[in-house]
Amino acid sequence: MTSPGGGTMAAKVTNTGISTRLSRLFHPGRWHLSARLVAVMLALLTVIAVLIGMVSYATLSMTLTNQLDASLQQASVRTAAFYANAPGTGTPDLLEARATSAGQLSAVLSNGVVHYAGILSPAGVRQQLTTADADVLAGLTPNGQVSSERLSIGGYRLQAVAVPGGNTLITGLPMASTQQTLSTLVASIVLVSLAGMLALGWAGTLIIRRNMRPLAQLSATATQVSTLRLDAGEVALGARVPDEAAHRGTEVGNVGHAFNAMLDNVQHALEARQRSETKLRRFVADASHELRTPLTAIRGYAELLAMSEPLSADGQTALGRVQDQSVRMSRLVEDLLTLARIDEAQQSVGGTAGRPLQQLNLSPLVMEAVTDLQVATPDHTWSFSVPDESVEVLGEDAALRQVLLNLLGNAAKHTPAGTAVHTELSESADGSAILEISDDGPGIDQAFQRIIFDRFSRADQARTSTTGSTGLGLSIVQGIVAAHGGTVSVASRPGRTLFTVLLPGARVASAGATAGPDFH
Repeated sequence: MTSPGGGTMAAKVTNTGISTRLSRLFHPGRWHLSARLVAVMLALLTVIAVLIGMVSYATLSMTLTNQLDASLQQASVRTAAFYANAPGTGTPDLLEARATSAGQLSAVLSNGVVHYAGILSPAGVRQQLTTADADVLAGLTPNGQVSSERLSIGGYRLQAVAVPGGNTLITGLPMASTQQTLSTLVASIVLVSLAGMLALGWAGTLIIRRNMRPLAQLSATATQVSTLRLDAGEVALGARVPDEAAHRGTEVGNVGHAFNAMLDNVQHALEARQRSETKLRRFVADASHELRTPLTAIRGYAELLAMSEPLSADGQTALGRVQDQSVRMSRLVEDLLTLARIDEAQQSVGGTAGRPLQQLNLSPLVMEAVTDLQVATPDHTWSFSVPDESVEVLGEDAALRQVLLNLLGNAAKHTPAGTAVHTELSESADGSAILEISDDGPGIDQAFQRIIFDRFSRADQARTSTTGSTGLGLSIVQGIVAAHGGTVSVASRPGRTLFTVLLPGARVASAGATAGPDFH
């Protein structure tokens, strides 16, 4: 349907949109600094040229007018003398007066009526005035004042004076020469100004760009630094502003020097952070490795004590607690050791120092992992969906199996009984493997989703936990997936939580990978 006036409304909307886009395009804030500087210079030159032109025009116009008025005064005196000394009683031909110049107008008014009028043409021929010209002359006052009037043959400077006999003598000189000179001046000023603006625009652009080159180098260095990963790992912050753009003493040089000093400070801070992280990882790895033996011994002796020694009910309860906590501690130590090895693998050259990669079909891994969790957690509803064709990736069997078990175990531990957990494996158009694990539990708090993959992060009360959690499972998942060149993400709302793992397909991954991270 089309409403009345719809075309006009659409035209108004279109015009508004065009004007908005044009205003954005020509807004000075969107221009480069060099373009703005050139525009400012051209604007200043334009203002100066206009001012010079106005002053020159006014000065020359005043000078030429004064010269013309002086010539008019002399011509009026000569014509009046010729008129007064002419023999006879009739009106003499005033154009025969001495020194009459081409274009001069002479007229005699008698009782407000033009009695005689004539103009001497450049060829010496006398021209008559029109009726409209006679009306203009009849309106002049014989007070000797000079005025400018527009006649049929052009602009004239006229002077009316009273002569004996009660008549009025009018003398005029053409303004054509003055106007032509002023027009030539205006054209000259415009042409010279345009040429000067073009020359200044071209030269100014070259000069400004040359002087702005250090800023461009500074911007390129800042852009290069902004693309570096500075959050973790060993960072080679070798980008610096070139020496020619970092000389102190100029504004741009001071900025370049300060920027290099800032990068040096950042480099030292990153090196200190890397040394601290390296020491911490080494400590965690060593401590986790050393704790495995005493923890294994504690579990063994606790089991031996439970089987060989009669204990009271309280003693059995205490011993059971020791076994449970030793198992939990062993799991925590194993997780810490796994993360330490992931960090070490990521810090190695290329992040792939370790065992050779294997071409794996994820479908059997998914089916086996879901079956294991279905047996271990029968109070949940488990289901899976895999394609008929194999979905192959390059990776480690044990590491990817741990990803599946951690994600499925996370859904089992943090959702109430009766929750349905579905695992779906698919392949994208580019051959990447897509693994999605979803549940219909109470969901994850929006704020917690931002830190869910951080180490030692634990879910809040929005998801019920039946067993203790170290908060390292999802960190291990993210580390293993990243080491395989993939990504993991989460999206959650009440009634649906979805973890998505994206792994490059075997064809894509095999193009640049020869060895995978060693997590063992």
